[in-house]
Amino acid sequence: MVVNLSERYSLLNNWIGELRSTEVQTDRMRFRRNLERIGEVIAYEISKSMAWEDREITTPLGISVCKQLKEQPVLATILRAGLPLHQGMLNYFDKADNAFISAYRKHNRDGSFDIALEYVSSPSLEDRTLILCDPMLATGSSLVKTIQMLKEEGQAKEVHVVAAIACSVGIEYVRREQPNVKIWCGAIDEELTAKGYIVPGLGDAGDLAYGEKIQN
Repeated sequence: MVVNLSERYSLLNNWIGELRSTEVQTDRMRFRRNLERIGEVIAYEISKSMAWEDREITTPLGISVCKQLKEQPVLATILRAGLPLHQGMLNYFDKADNAFISAYRKHNRDGSFDIALEYVSSPSLEDRTLILCDPMLATGSSLVKTIQMLKEEGQAKEVHVVAAIACSVGIEYVRREQPNVKIWCGAIDEELTAKGYIVPGLGDAGDLAYGEKIQN
């Protein structure tokens, strides 16, 4: 399943537009906040598909039967670019367990790159709902490798992938390698460059959020 939220008319489209805009991108705090707000909206949308149950809640004047989330998900993010999007998810799933993964493109002299995974901190994922967020789903290679590594922490019963902007090429790769994954996108672009960058995309989300890094 793939959900493209830009197909609906909502404020999310304004935030996607600001993320893309070279005029707005100079404001790092606003860039991070827009990613955070997109995370909040997608968390709300995912919550509709999760399991709920009726619970009795004691009020000052009596008992109210309220629908409550049956269990909390595990929120996972790929460092560092995924942190604002992850925070938005955590604002809504505020009791969730969390996992963090270091995955990055290790560039070679010929212009190609490999996906390097160096660090995972995660609770048990056995029979849990896993929500993995990364602002840009480009080739899909880092997400697929991350999902494969996280399987060592237990077999999740459901896996959701969240991206602010995704490329159709990367979406198809993830679906081919991990057919049971549900993908939620703020927007989907069609073009991917030879170097693995989404066009029109928005640039490097990590650099725009936190400053330029030395290229590996």
